[in-house]
Amino acid sequence: MKKLLPISISILAATLSATAADWTAAPAAAAADQLSFQASEVKEPGKFPRNLFTDYSIPLVSYHLEREPKDFYAHTELRKHPSLAEYQTVHYVPFDDWTSGFFPGSLWYAYELTGRQDMKELAEKFTNQLFPVSYQTNTHDLGFMVNCSYGNAMRLAPKEDYKDVIVRTADNLIARFDPKVGVIRSWDFGPWNYPVIIDNMMNLQLLFNASRITGDSKYRDIAVKHADKTMKCHFRPDYTSYHVVSYTPDGGIESQGTFQGKNDDSAWARGQAWGLYGYTECYRETKDKKYLDQARNIAKVIMDKNTAPDLVPYWDLDARAAADTPRDASAGAIYASALIELSTLVPAKEGKTYREYAEKILKALASPAYAAKVGENGGFVLMHSTGSLPHGSEIDTPLNYADYYYLEALLRLRRVNAGLPAADWASVK
Repeated sequence: MKKLLPISISILAATLSATAADWTAAPAAAAADQLSFQASEVKEPGKFPRNLFTDYSIPLVSYHLEREPKDFYAHTELRKHPSLAEYQTVHYVPFDDWTSGFFPGSLWYAYELTGRQDMKELAEKFTNQLFPVSYQTNTHDLGFMVNCSYGNAMRLAPKEDYKDVIVRTADNLIARFDPKVGVIRSWDFGPWNYPVIIDNMMNLQLLFNASRITGDSKYRDIAVKHADKTMKCHFRPDYTSYHVVSYTPDGGIESQGTFQGKNDDSAWARGQAWGLYGYTECYRETKDKKYLDQARNIAKVIMDKNTAPDLVPYWDLDARAAADTPRDASAGAIYASALIELSTLVPAKEGKTYREYAEKILKALASPAYAAKVGENGGFVLMHSTGSLPHGSEIDTPLNYADYYYLEALLRLRRVNAGLPAADWASVK
């Protein structure tokens, strides 16, 4: 395998660009300070900050779903209420939580954006605590968990051991692929026969990276098959996406619906983000134009349906457009990151539209309306995300993956403005 330089060119380029007084420098520096504070508050090894505990009421959930409680309550498993002592405190999760890789990943991005050595040291510390994930076989979220942490570690401070973790994890992920069905299975729970969620598009980068590291195309081939079947079965004629599609044993469609969106036919905001981001990645990795066309069509429907005044979307794009409707900063950050990369893959005029849209979202997220003061908000960078409103879960709270994609979007904007590719996963090999 090809030996990599100890420090990625991307760090040097990003740091140099930051000295040019671009507007991303201040929010990046503030985010690094916030993440440093958050890391200092973690008292137990193997624990990762996920969100702040929030609470809900059934009338509140009913109001935002625009359905009577009898129409969802008892059919939807509402999450346990936090105790008074837990309320608005940090919710820490173990290594096997699907979000565990985002905090280390945010630390890596803070290092890349600022060049601060303390960020690198913290990133390495928390990344190494995720080593057991590479032996997990019971989840599809391995890309989130390992690529955001070890993948970024390989880009920025490569070690041979990191390659082993990435490849072993990829092996466990492709073991969830059933060739008769044609996709990687998502969940091992619930009433479905073979559920696949649109989120699973985000785990494919791990497979592309594994193929580069090993020279074995099997990982890439499965990623492509998954993307193709998802394109065929997850998307409606208007290019909005279902959240959950379940398949029959022979690969037919058992059901199409939602788990976290407003209803089965709505455009759950973060679900649309996963699709936009995933197909943009697939085009970058394969140069197959059908993926670019898919990403452009998803981008158009997002931009048409996102009615939030500052473009930080409501939790569902079909939710009531009102001041009291929860926003999802995580979806906004993912939109921005994906659109910045997409802007570099299309003709200049179209790309300018995407980049301006993304930058408007980023400037909103960097404002006091969403960006927390250092030492507040449990150490999370952004406020006002929504996890799963139908379950009364993580409503109007910070989320670690909102921070991750926000920092990634800041970095991508800086790289693009410096004439560099938005993403440099190609360096992982």
